[in-house]
Amino acid sequence: MITTLSGAEVWNLSTLSAACVGIIINTFHDDGEPLIASMAFSGIAFALTFSLIRWLGDVFMKANLKGRDMSKPKKIEIPETMGAVCAVVYLLTIIIFIPFPFYKDIVAATSGGGNEESVIGPQFVQTGRSLHRFPHNKLASYLSAILSLQSVVLLGIGDDLFDIRWRHKLFIPAFASIPMLVVYFVDYGVTNVVVPVQLEQYLGKMVNLGWLYYAYMAAIAIFCPNSINILAGINGIEVSQSLVIGGLLLANDALSLYVAPSTPFPHPATDPHLFSIYLLLPFMGVSMALWWHNWYPAKVFVGDTYCYFAGMVFAIVGILGHFSKTLLLLFIPQIINFIYSAPQLFRLIPCPRHRLPRFNARSGLLEPSVIQWQQPPPKPVALLMDMLANLPLPLLKVEKNSTGEVVKSTNLTILNLWLVWFGPKREDRLATELILMQALCGVLGLFVRHQLALWVFRQDNRE
Repeated sequence: MITTLSGAEVWNLSTLSAACVGIIINTFHDDGEPLIASMAFSGIAFALTFSLIRWLGDVFMKANLKGRDMSKPKKIEIPETMGAVCAVVYLLTIIIFIPFPFYKDIVAATSGGGNEESVIGPQFVQTGRSLHRFPHNKLASYLSAILSLQSVVLLGIGDDLFDIRWRHKLFIPAFASIPMLVVYFVDYGVTNVVVPVQLEQYLGKMVNLGWLYYAYMAAIAIFCPNSINILAGINGIEVSQSLVIGGLLLANDALSLYVAPSTPFPHPATDPHLFSIYLLLPFMGVSMALWWHNWYPAKVFVGDTYCYFAGMVFAIVGILGHFSKTLLLLFIPQIINFIYSAPQLFRLIPCPRHRLPRFNARSGLLEPSVIQWQQPPPKPVALLMDMLANLPLPLLKVEKNSTGEVVKSTNLTILNLWLVWFGPKREDRLATELILMQALCGVLGLFVRHQLALWVFRQDNRE
């Protein structure tokens, strides 16, 4: 692990930071320009995260925050929990960024709407005068997002330090989501869902789900962090999938913000999607810095903190940006991985602590990892495993003893399934192929959302 910056890296990061600071200062001449300022803050967040990962490597090792890379010939120890560095830099960045989205409102509110030099007549002494209406609802959404993120980051750090059991930490993101759900209820409060055209004659155009809609949003807050956490185990996979999802969400925001020039008024979805962009850009900045050090061969591990942090960022922008259903379309591989892993997660099949693929030291390739059955599985489970193993495209591999009882079976993760289908692979090759699959599924999800959905609903929300 390199713990210092090279001369070229110091020059490049310093130049990037100086340019970003200059852009931020210049934005004040143009009413704040929050979108440009957010891009500049993202550049600073990248530079700061990149530097801190290098500088704090030895500190983390001395604090015993380290782990062995099990998929290498020499299982060397490298710093772990570096996702905490990303999360802290991200939180500081979006906190410092708070004044920029509200710059125009702050100026208008503190200067009397630009009339600070005007003389107040006697009639205003008793009745007062009209002041600028500050968008407290938008500020509340922003602050609730920060509070929810801080809560889930504490969960992640606690998990990395104390190895919290699954049954204890599974529902903690739901508690972390309470601030943003309260703000959603007070500010927006819409629990209606649009009914497909084919069902309108039976249900009407809208159905009010009431409290079920809040349960659904809490479920998203639980699913997103945990889904990234279980699709893990090889170098770069956690950060790469998060970067792909973040990039696709930014593409969705750009599609939703585009309005034909003939449209006389701003689209009602403008503010939620700008809110999403303000949260996603710094996330992409800190994640790129972490990816640089976590990609094969990894120099640091991200830890559970990054998985929870990244998932909660996505849950927040999906819920407060009012496109939670679109968000789920970008999580197709994670949904498949969760469903596929469910028999192990719910202990129908033995679930070891680590289910990452097995490294073959002779070939240098990854192979599907297996579990040893101490006792034969119950007959219904054995029949199900046989059925899955004998499909034209097998979903697992099993080994049986001379009496036909299952003694070994592959772990149920999409990483192992990919190796079952396509054979042993180098670690970086496996990660690359899965990330390409993630990107293709995400592009398909956006196509379904903005094109095929018109077969079922009357219009896309971009119109």
